[in-house]
Amino acid sequence: MGYEALKQRVCEANKAISRAGLAILTWGNASEVDRAAGLFAIKPSGVDYDVLTPDDIVLVSVESGERVEGELSPSSDSATHAELYRCFAGVGGIVHTHSCAATAWAQARRGIPCLGTTHADHFYGEVPCTRALTREEVEGAYELNTGKVIVAHFEKHGLDAAQMPAVLVACHGPFVWGTNAAAAVTSGITLEEVARMAQLTFELAPEVGPVDDHLLDKHFLRKHGAEAYYGQRG
Repeated sequence: MGYEALKQRVCEANKAISRAGLAILTWGNASEVDRAAGLFAIKPSGVDYDVLTPDDIVLVSVESGERVEGELSPSSDSATHAELYRCFAGVGGIVHTHSCAATAWAQARRGIPCLGTTHADHFYGEVPCTRALTREEVEGAYELNTGKVIVAHFEKHGLDAAQMPAVLVACHGPFVWGTNAAAAVTSGITLEEVARMAQLTFELAPEVGPVDDHLLDKHFLRKHGAEAYYGQRG
């Protein structure tokens, strides 16, 4: 069975993170999963976005994390993507970058608090920051352990990956997701923007606190709740 359409979408998603300024050089990757086939398509490691083609996109087993199709080596972050796909059933696409503002929060080991309605429209509360990986986790299966640390943080804090499509890995950077690769790119663009807004807000008002819960609920649920009414219906 061919996966040309899947590879095309993933190629475009990777080029999109570069165009959006989320990834410079080769500092990022996007993937999309085919749940029925049990595999995901992802950018090859170290290939420049400008020369990337659909034929370069690599197919990886969700279950084993091993390459199943493609001549190039998959992204070094493939094991992290695989773990997130295994544990977050509703996730269809993942993006990892080192975008400047979001990575600054990750390096500060701080979650991004919800300070206003722009954030609340997309993320249901503070964008979390995980703990730093231990020496043993880094020296062992590092990329797999990165995924495990993300999943453990969501489980510990009762977070829903559908309501919080982003996370910061301490000292590392952001991972974001969505229903497909294109939606994950949108999550990444949005995360970078709210990260910059939060940084600027704290420069102006260091004492400011999170938005009130009733305003958070209103803005998130009008877009994402069972009775959402934002946008066109029909």
